[in-house]
Amino acid sequence: MSKSVKKKVAVAMSGGVDSSVAAAMMVEKGYDVIGLTMQLYDSGRTTSVGSKTCCAGQDIYDAKRVSDKLGIKHYTLDYEKRFQESVMQDFADSYAEGITPIPCIRCNQKMKFKDLLNTSLDLGAEFLVTGHYANIKGEGENIGLYRAKDLTKDQSYFLFATPQKILKYICFPLGELSKADTRNYAKRMNLSISDKPESQDICFVQSTAKKGYREIVQKLRPDISKSGNIIHVNGRIIGKHNGIDSFTVGQRRGLGVISEDGTPLYVTKIEANNNSVFVGSEQDMEIRNFNIAEISWLENKPLDKVEGIIADVQLSSEHITQKASVSYLDSDNLLVNLHEANYRVAPGQACVIYKNDRILGGGWISGGLSE
Repeated sequence: MSKSVKKKVAVAMSGGVDSSVAAAMMVEKGYDVIGLTMQLYDSGRTTSVGSKTCCAGQDIYDAKRVSDKLGIKHYTLDYEKRFQESVMQDFADSYAEGITPIPCIRCNQKMKFKDLLNTSLDLGAEFLVTGHYANIKGEGENIGLYRAKDLTKDQSYFLFATPQKILKYICFPLGELSKADTRNYAKRMNLSISDKPESQDICFVQSTAKKGYREIVQKLRPDISKSGNIIHVNGRIIGKHNGIDSFTVGQRRGLGVISEDGTPLYVTKIEANNNSVFVGSEQDMEIRNFNIAEISWLENKPLDKVEGIIADVQLSSEHITQKASVSYLDSDNLLVNLHEANYRVAPGQACVIYKNDRILGGGWISGGLSE
């Protein structure tokens, strides 16, 4: 009798506990597992043991060590140039346009579930496994992306731009686990990274860097670090700034200006074309309507039939949603009408649309902001 052939899967291994446990789970389930680690940026300027980065230096070493422990093949893929062009440059260009980017979503969209997925399939894998806390449910036309069981760790917000047609090639084995479950699993398997700290929000920005993200932005877009006016919403110039890349909409601290009556000031708008930063009171930040662009639609209902859908929308990485009505504008834009005002709507952030725990779609907050 011929021996049955194991199904091959590829696991995206960042060197952290989540992706390591995802790999271990697939090994325990009997798959032929290969580990793939993307080297995304210069490891020479990062990382040490206990660092909170991923995909460089120590993290690649940790992924290799876990792979050896599990007895699986491991490959490191040099995606540094592609990452700089697709993610880091987009990050810097966004600040140059006066908007606040989310590089983790761009990385998932342009790197992990595009380049890495294609490499996985080329290597003969049936699907790509990652350590995201999210769920994929259903089959065929009904396949969909859902929140994780542990809503405090849910990462579906960062995955909204994943096309529905490729969901069948992706697996999220941690979707039903809590973080504590994951760490306990790693300890049971005697994985060396069981207590490793979680990666920070932006992997390529060192938490110890003096200038933080500005160091990256200024290197890639030195042209935007020039002085300009800080203008109150009433039209009065109340100060100067040293570059719009120091500001994001909703920012309160570090503005370098104060109001006449002591009322806290917030960044309400950034106009890149004239290098101006506008500030006002919290009330001046009230938003009820806005457009979203670059739509990713994961629901069977045709996008042009979307009219007044009542749904929950998430507008930032914080696990907070609010009710809204969503309507079709054109093939690349939706109108979102919030049922209650929001005071932290920032251009460049993602708006993800949920119906219960399922993602209907989402897009990037782009314009049309109004009270």
